[in-house]
Amino acid sequence: MRSIVIHGHFYQPPREDPWLGTLPREASAAPYHDWNERIERESYAPVAASLASLSFDFGPTLLAWMERYAAETYAAVLAADRIGNAVAMPYHHTILPLSPRRDKETEVRWGIADFRRRFGREPEGMWLPETAVDDETLDVLAAEGIRFTILAPHQVERMPAGGRPGWHRTTGGRRIALFLYDGALSHDVAFGPLVRDPAAWIERLTARDGPELVSIATDGETFGHHHREGAVTLARVLDALRQRSDVRVDTFGAFLARHPPQEDVRLVAPSAWSCPHGVERWRSDCGCRVHGDRATHQRWRAPLRNALDWLAAELHGVFEREGGTLFSADPWTVRDVYGAVLGAPDDNVTAFIGERLRHPDDRSALARARELLELERHALRMFTSCGWFFDDIAGLESLIVLRSAARAIELAGTDAARLEAGLLERLALAPSNDPAVATGRELYLQGVKAAPARGVPI
Repeated sequence: MRSIVIHGHFYQPPREDPWLGTLPREASAAPYHDWNERIERESYAPVAASLASLSFDFGPTLLAWMERYAAETYAAVLAADRIGNAVAMPYHHTILPLSPRRDKETEVRWGIADFRRRFGREPEGMWLPETAVDDETLDVLAAEGIRFTILAPHQVERMPAGGRPGWHRTTGGRRIALFLYDGALSHDVAFGPLVRDPAAWIERLTARDGPELVSIATDGETFGHHHREGAVTLARVLDALRQRSDVRVDTFGAFLARHPPQEDVRLVAPSAWSCPHGVERWRSDCGCRVHGDRATHQRWRAPLRNALDWLAAELHGVFEREGGTLFSADPWTVRDVYGAVLGAPDDNVTAFIGERLRHPDDRSALARARELLELERHALRMFTSCGWFFDDIAGLESLIVLRSAARAIELAGTDAARLEAGLLERLALAPSNDPAVATGRELYLQGVKAAPARGVPI
């Protein structure tokens, strides 16, 4: 019996104001308050009824928003994990091959902690943001007990037979199963015409002499947001498949339990599903952009990456230096386990930090330790991949990462002025396509620092 797995990757960047925790109004999302609210109405709520038959992952920052602002849909997401449908994701949507190993580990550990808290179990699989992968990333996943991930077919040298998973054996001596989704099918769902034609979609999935496993992976926002009729089409396809006796609507975890890999695969790395140039879309002017018909450059990408890489190294130095005097354990170990209380009630966070201080009764030490852990959260958050994905640095997504950079700088304390000056010097090298913005320096000064009533919702 053929197995069919349809995977939806659901994600939105953290839109909350880093100072107030509230969501600023995003005019481009009108008539809704912000893009999270708009896409939840267009996609997440309509798709919720289908999730129990899908394989899916939801980014932790999106789930945090849903828990607060879309409780009914959030409850449906958790309930849909009835047969192990849910797959974990690193906490922030960062391009892990561009991160040092220590940051990879924290992102993965925070993602696992968030998954455990929400779904009440350990994750078997983990979706990689943009499916961006290298050997070290897979070694980190395997070391944390992750059994499989999902990649595009061009990310391995040769696909295993029958659509089955293959083993990747890391240079660290570990192994992890890799599922390779059907690239042509996934493309025709994500960009049409299958998302508008349930019969044609079913015919492609069930064609004779097909592989033992047919898997599709696409952004979950395909269903309802990018294609208005997508959620309805998906529901019809799943309903028709469930009524057939020759196919099984499956999950990756369940298929892996029945069919462990029989052959090894060689990774093409670094690579990602949305950039044919490896991971250059997030660090260079490689030619990838959303609007190919517009004469825009992306020469701002490398300077933005370089600026935030420099800032992160400086911020990590502050954290290590001050954290070493405040925490009773290694500060990086404390950072890793901090993921267990992200989003928890304030009293829980206070107790968690207090238990890890050299002097638990020192209120000033407690306050500074919390600032340092939040500094690190924003130092990771400022690498959210959306900041580089689109066509210009003046877009909303780049503003989101610069807001986190500004908040992290503020939390650095006495080093703040020096760090901000260094960041501005480097952002001045990031040219915008918009003459009114000029460079990343002006964007930071005008869009982040000079923003009136910063973060106050309307």
